[in-house]
Amino acid sequence: MTKTIGIALLGSGIVGEGVLNILATQADRIADRYGLRFEVKHVVVRDVSKPRKFAANVSTDAEAAIDDPAVDVVVELIGGTTRSGELVERALKLGKPVVTANKSLLAARGAELFALARKHNTCIAFEASCGGGVPIVDALLRSLVANDVRALVGIVNGTCNYILTRMTVAGLPYADALKEAQAAGFAEADPTLDVSGRDAAQKLALLAGLAFGAKFAESDILIEGIDTLDARDIGMAKELGYVIKLLAIAMRDEATKAVSLRVHPTLVHADDVLADVAGSFNAISVWGHALGHALFYGRGAGSTPTASAVVGDLVAVGTGACAATFAHSRVFPDTARPVTLLPREEIRSRYYLRLTARDWPGTMARVTEILGRRKISLSAVLQHETLDAAGFVPIVITTHAAREGDIREALAELNALDVVGAPTACLRIIDQPKEFAD
Repeated sequence: MTKTIGIALLGSGIVGEGVLNILATQADRIADRYGLRFEVKHVVVRDVSKPRKFAANVSTDAEAAIDDPAVDVVVELIGGTTRSGELVERALKLGKPVVTANKSLLAARGAELFALARKHNTCIAFEASCGGGVPIVDALLRSLVANDVRALVGIVNGTCNYILTRMTVAGLPYADALKEAQAAGFAEADPTLDVSGRDAAQKLALLAGLAFGAKFAESDILIEGIDTLDARDIGMAKELGYVIKLLAIAMRDEATKAVSLRVHPTLVHADDVLADVAGSFNAISVWGHALGHALFYGRGAGSTPTASAVVGDLVAVGTGACAATFAHSRVFPDTARPVTLLPREEIRSRYYLRLTARDWPGTMARVTEILGRRKISLSAVLQHETLDAAGFVPIVITTHAAREGDIREALAELNALDVVGAPTACLRIIDQPKEFAD
């Protein structure tokens, strides 16, 4: 017996078109495997006059679409937090499940919306909100439940990864790599959310919440983007055996149970599997006490990869799997337990520092004295002989693990030296997991 489920699709951009395409071309396969057939009752758009590739009930009236008794599930692909939030609320109050790709909305109002869904005996499915087509949400909710997750490290923004790949492989400056990403459809006309690191931070808030069973907000995360990254550091990192990636990192200290959350450009060792993740692909490594490291890899953006996750959620809703998980899990923001955040100044990492210093006797002694006073131990030093017109030379220092607070204090003092020119570049280094060392 096949069950028919009516859908209201809110938003028909790139991802919406992908969803309609998959539902049309895979309808018989889904019906055969799961006994479900999805009927698109409404497609809500901003401009009904725009030519479309599908034949459906196209309108601008989202409220009417949601309220239609023939609609069983609402798919929200509008984005943003204001209008989309109003419509998601409306659907949940009617007891209708919501499938969404909107990480911004869930990061900002997740606890409120999940509580509303619970109050009205329905659920929210959001696989497509993090990692495009990579099934990381389902893994954290179900497949990895036997694991006490200690860390989550990933490349979760395809736009930034594409830009960094082009800067690394083709030697493009940031501005040129961004233009190329926009031309290829991997970056928005206004790329600020992506390149600032905020998009990755919103995803990290959601994923870390599931991994640790806690409630996190974007404001809990140390965020640095790639928009100020200097191409020189990509070249210097390569000389040292590293590749620079924008990583989202969540770690829990086993002694204190405090969690640290950060998003920033990171030097990844060339032998680490994350170093090979190129273009618009995403990859997320999860470390659990029983499994060790598991890597989830796939396309993090685009029409059909993200639509694949949306349709997967529709099937989970249709079979009842989503509602069952939602009812029994205590890892969603509205039911999660409190957790201690590690103060940012206490975060420990290895660091990459690039100073622009005068090539004078005693310069390095003054630099190392400042670092040594704060117990920042040097791992390697790289200096090129080439001087600029003003007599400055780049000096790259990598450190052993140090406190973020100590590094920040040292940077302020270094930049105040009369032998240091431009502000010192500071990036973090992540060591490859032991399991990948052989």
